Amino acid sequence: MKEQIGVMLSSSEVENRISEMAAAIDKAYEGKTIHLIGILKGSVFFMCELAKRMKSPVTMDFMSVSSYGDGTKSSGIVKLNKDLDESIEGKDVIIVEDILDSGRTLSYLVKLLGERKPASLEVVTLLDKPDRRVIPVELYMTGFEIPDRFVVGYGLDCAQKYRNLPYIGVIEQ
Repeated sequence: MKEQIGVMLSSSEVENRISEMAAAIDKAYEGKTIHLIGILKGSVFFMCELAKRMKSPVTMDFMSVSSYGDGTKSSGIVKLNKDLDESIEGKDVIIVEDILDSGRTLSYLVKLLGERKPASLEVVTLLDKPDRRVIPVELYMTGFEIPDRFVVGYGLDCAQKYRNLPYIGVIEQ
């Protein structure tokens, strides 16, 4: 049976909010180079759109960390699949994530990257699902706070499908 997908956040809502986030980051980091770290695969769409809208100098790197597998609920075990290509020591780092859910993955990353001596370390997420939080994570900036629904699009997937939707959709059961 094919899933039905409803629109939670339209393309224009998402794009407008990303523009606002980029402007706020530029203002806060004026005169600095910002090192964005995207968490693969979900953050790629959000990170690219955010970077395109920023006026500040930007460098990028990627990590791959998983706690989901092919399921729709976190497994509770965080696994580092791909580490950074370069050192972040002395850099102003922003971890860019698609969604903050249980907090396990991001709390693991914040601890891991904090030990690598960046000049600063912040977290931005496109979506925040606070009702699912198991471990608290301090966010620098959130695009949207959403209810506890399984969402897809704009990089978010369901078993690797629907990442390319230009909006945030919710899978209707």
